[in-house]
Amino acid sequence: MVAVGYSLLCEQSGPKELVDYAIQAEEVGFDQITISDHYYPWLDAQGHSPYAWAVLGAVAHATSRADLMTYITCPTRRYHPTVVAQKAATTQILADGRFTLGVGAGENLNEHIVGPWPHVHERHAMLSEALEIIRPLLDGETLTYSGEYFEVPEAYVWDRPDTRVPVAVALSGPESASLAGEYGDGAIATQPEARLMRLFDESGGAGRPRYGQQPMCWGPDEAACRKTAYEQFPWFGLGWKVNSNLPNPAAFEEASQFVREEDVAAGIPCGPDVDAHVEAVKRFADAGFTHVSLLQVGDESQPEFLDWAASELIPRLKQL
Repeated sequence: MVAVGYSLLCEQSGPKELVDYAIQAEEVGFDQITISDHYYPWLDAQGHSPYAWAVLGAVAHATSRADLMTYITCPTRRYHPTVVAQKAATTQILADGRFTLGVGAGENLNEHIVGPWPHVHERHAMLSEALEIIRPLLDGETLTYSGEYFEVPEAYVWDRPDTRVPVAVALSGPESASLAGEYGDGAIATQPEARLMRLFDESGGAGRPRYGQQPMCWGPDEAACRKTAYEQFPWFGLGWKVNSNLPNPAAFEEASQFVREEDVAAGIPCGPDVDAHVEAVKRFADAGFTHVSLLQVGDESQPEFLDWAASELIPRLKQL
């Protein structure tokens, strides 16, 4: 059975609204609540980007059952890995053991605010060092570390939870799969590709959780939903290699100028047809994912989407 999550998208909603949506998501039966961790929205039209960790702390305090997860934090640029370890430990205490730290190599969009954007091989090397710092700190060690990218003269996390923080690592190919297999308690991928899960297994990840995310735009009017998805997510089909390197919302606007509405709708199910939404999630289940988080495109539709998901969608997804 697939665990069904709900995605809090910081790029399309303000902080108080996100907390309200999280509370409702838990009430209607979602198993997990994930949260994006951006500095910028993808597009100016989205209009938001609150500090995810402050929102996450409020959500941890306001909920009691659903698991929580960052999807995804980059622990190498905006945040030093020692600080990420401290944040993760504190969040786990607030969440009473329900939190998983999801990490990845990051996106230029959010990380360039602190300096030049490294090449992908360098980003993976930085992520490897970050995980070598984060994991022992979460285990209660006093750490001294000297690497190519990070220096830690001495660090110790004083407030740690009784339940150790699991770390899930994002992967998109062989190099990141190797990192996920070596350091991750689970894997994260945004595409329902069985190939990625095989790479994770071959790198040592067999039997560990795998987390996916499926955007959708539910509503009673399919045409209106397609329009919303196109306005908010035109960059969706550009692919990770493009999206990870674009520096700001204007660049995303420019890169997606030739994307058509039907291109977006091909990857994001739109409208009231529950079968179409189930089929999109089923692709993740068939590829071997254990958790799939649903991302409803459009801020104003969230409460209605959550009610509909409770009555129509979640019961169907529980059968996968």
